[in-house]
Amino acid sequence: MRDARVSVKEPVIRRRDFVRVGVGGTMMTLLCSNAALAQATAWWNARPSKAGVGGPVSIDVHSHWAPEVYLKAVAEYGHPVVNPYPLYFDLDKRRKWMDEHGVQMHVLTLDGTAPWQWASPEQGMHLAQIVNDAAVEAHTAFPDRFIAGIAAPVRDPALTLQELNRVAGKPGMKALHLPDSIERHDYLFEPAFAPVFARCEELGYPLLFHQIGGAYGSDRTAEPPALSAALDAPNDHAVIATKFITSGTLDKFPKLEIVLPHAGGDFPYIAGRVEHFLYHYYLDRGPVVTLARPFKEYIRRFHYDYLTYYPEAFRFLMNLVGSDRIVIGTDIFAARDIEYPNAVLDQFNLPVAERDLILKGNAMRLFHLA
Repeated sequence: MRDARVSVKEPVIRRRDFVRVGVGGTMMTLLCSNAALAQATAWWNARPSKAGVGGPVSIDVHSHWAPEVYLKAVAEYGHPVVNPYPLYFDLDKRRKWMDEHGVQMHVLTLDGTAPWQWASPEQGMHLAQIVNDAAVEAHTAFPDRFIAGIAAPVRDPALTLQELNRVAGKPGMKALHLPDSIERHDYLFEPAFAPVFARCEELGYPLLFHQIGGAYGSDRTAEPPALSAALDAPNDHAVIATKFITSGTLDKFPKLEIVLPHAGGDFPYIAGRVEHFLYHYYLDRGPVVTLARPFKEYIRRFHYDYLTYYPEAFRFLMNLVGSDRIVIGTDIFAARDIEYPNAVLDQFNLPVAERDLILKGNAMRLFHLA
């Protein structure tokens, strides 16, 4: 595993600012002084240095879109999507924004309004085909700017596999995009879905995840204020990550790559608690599950976008999983989350190799772009 060194400007660095922390048998250097923490700011406030933005370089793995032909189709089904943000579908304006903010490529996926919660399998198939065909067109028009995660009618595993096979290998189709759950049901771990995982592993397509409206939420987080996206969605990510491990799915598909949004949600921060309750809490019963590897090793089977928002949390994630498992992800880019994606990372003054991995290197490996 590569060393992940989180550092800041040299004038404030002193020997006592560093601690040595072991991760997966490899020592990594983590800067933890208050002086260092004060130099980094929350993601929404990050701005470029006086040198400016620079040329487009990063690959945004968590970047939503909604092509106009798709918006028209869901409206015809009686589920209009209210999205006043033109960059979601206007690729000319979108590319201009990317140029101005240092982003080379977007990985196009539907957002939390994706239709799989309400659409019948047949409707879902129709909508998935519309989205995927539009994504092929977007990549063909701008091959160095857009690739896509395949949309699929996940209510029906057979139709999901059929659509995956229909577009597999088409220009720009580089991953499969899936919801965490459907109606709070873990459809992913039903036996009927295993052929989808097997096919993705065969194709070398990573799985990209996101929550969808209606699949999460409770009265406790309903408005006012609306907290379901802030709280319930990250919980959902933690559930699926844990179940990928405890179900044996990661052992069954050892080459399957998975990207968790929102920095893995709760998962990186509660993984130790999960392991404790699996192996150490019920001492009179023995292990709750038997895994092929130590639980902690599975944490690095996932990739994580960098949406921690707090610099302290980002340092924790870097220390836990390493820079080779983190990618750029902005969610609703240019809207409410992150205005300058690269500036978020640049404020840490990482070594060049580490910075390049997170900005683009890991994504290039995941999507076979090199």
